[in-house]
Formats: sequence, C-alpha cells, structure tokens
Amino acid sequence: MKKTLIASVVALASTTMLCAPAMAQETYFPIIAKGFSHQFWQAVKLGAESAAERNGVSITFEGPNTEAEIDKQTDILNAAIAKKPQGLGFAALDSQAQVPALQKAADAGIPIVAFDSGVESDLPLTTCTTDNMAAAAAGADGLAKAIGEEGEVAAVIHDQTSATGIGRRDGFLNRLAEAYPNITVVDVQYANDALKATETIKAILQAHPNLKGIFASNEGAAIGLAVALKETGSGIVGVGFDSGKTQKDAVRAGELLGSITQNPVGIGECVVDSLAKALAGETLPTTIDTGFYWYDATNMDSPEIAAVLYD
Repeated sequence: MKKTLIASVVALASTTMLCAPAMAQETYFPIIAKGFSHQFWQAVKLGAESAAERNGVSITFEGPNTEAEIDKQTDILNAAIAKKPQGLGFAALDSQAQVPALQKAADAGIPIVAFDSGVESDLPLTTCTTDNMAAAAAGADGLAKAIGEEGEVAAVIHDQTSATGIGRRDGFLNRLAEAYPNITVVDVQYANDALKATETIKAILQAHPNLKGIFASNEGAAIGLAVALKETGSGIVGVGFDSGKTQKDAVRAGELLGSITQNPVGIGECVVDSLAKALAGETLPTTIDTGFYWYDATNMDSPEIAAVLYD
C-alpha cells in the first residue's frame, strides 16, 4: 500500500511539473519587419511594443539589416517559426518567394498577420497596411498639380518584388495615365537606400534635361531624391513617401514639395492587436487599412499630421 501511495505521489508530481510550464507559458509573437535601415520600422516597433504591453503579451521585433536581404529575412522567419510562437507578424520582402516558409507556420497552427507588405496567399488572417495604390495616387496628384499637369516626370521605386513597391509604382503610374494625359513618364528606376537613389536620380536628371518632377516611393528613395536635387541645383519638383527627420527637414526647406506619410505606429499596434484578437477567437477582416496623409510645409505641424510623422 505504501509503495502504491508513493508511486501515485511521484506520478502526480511528474504530471504537475509537465503541466506547469504550459500553464505559465507567456504568449509570444515574433514580429518580423523588412529591415532596420529606415526610421519607419522603428516607428512600427514602437507601436507593436505599445500594443504588446496593452495586451499582456511578449514580442520580439526582428528583421535583416537592409531591405535587400530577402534570404536573410527568410532565415529569420524560419527561426521564429521553429520557436513555436502563439502568433506571427510578418512584412514580406518578396510577396511570392516567402510563401513556402509561411506555409510551415500555418501547418503548425500559428496564426499569421501580415503588415506593410502582404503575400500572394490567403495564409495571413489579415494584413495591416496602407492602401499603397491610393497613397501613391495622392502623390501623383500632388506632383501633377505642382508642374501644371503637363511635362515629363520620372519615378524611383524602392523595389519591384514587395507588395508595397509594386503597389506604389502602379498607383503612381496608373493615376497619371488616367487623369493627366499631358504628363509623360520618361523613366522608372529602382533604388531602396539613399546612396543608390542619389546616384540613380542624378543619372535620370542628366538623361532627361526637360524633366519637371520625380516621385520617390519610400524613405530611402526620398532622402536620395532630396540630396540629388540639392547637390545638382535642379529646380524640378520632388515628391516623396514616408517620413523621418531627414525627409521632413527637406520638406520644410523646400527641397521636396511634400510627401505621403503612412501611420507606422498604427501599423505596429494593428499587428499585435490583430494577433491577440485571433487568439481570442475573433474573426479578422482580410485587410485593415491603417491610413495615409499628404504633408507639406503648410500642414506638417497640424495636430492630425504631426501625430503620424516620425523621426
């Protein structure tokens, strides 16, 4: 009888030890961004951290050093999935190539929320993003009006593989084609970081002396645009996308006409809030539009706009 009692106690203790970690397990979401080379991602991180504290969950915010490192981001994604988190936030550098890795997460029962750039798949429960087509169209409107709705323009797009790059390129080009028949797009080039964008834009300016304006589709490209226009003394109109101190200073100084800003803090909050809702069994919409705004020197200090600009 004594042996039986001891065996029962040992068995109960073993069961308790096995169950304890599961009961005490903290809800954990890895949030994987496109990179850290732009201040935009730091603003997204702030939003995600705020929502994590509000929801009582733990997060990590990870990504490659630059937005050119698709393979590195895929490695980070696979490592995060291997930790068996309770949810996953992901901003894809390649809307097609990274679907197989996300399939592993889905097969493991891990809820996925895409942000900024979605993927060509229904694996994510939702995507927290700017309507990039509409946002770039607003940039096209700003540029078109500034040049009198006629003349030659060009665009520098941050990439041709992500949903944001494709959406902003097509949104800009489509709007010009639909609404401004007297504007001709003479060149579309690709550059993600400021240094490459600067050199790319200088080459565009040299090749097209009658150019009236350039659209740059993200923070790095916009900074490169401001630098190129300043260094060449070109008087053409520059329109950017995103925010950050350097870009805001260029708008204030008149080196750029204006830019489109997203709501990066809101995007970060949306990702974590959506994952928490998914775990609670809530149904999420296919897409959550986090908004965008046009800003220039006349409105960037207004409360509504200042709230979504970042340094």
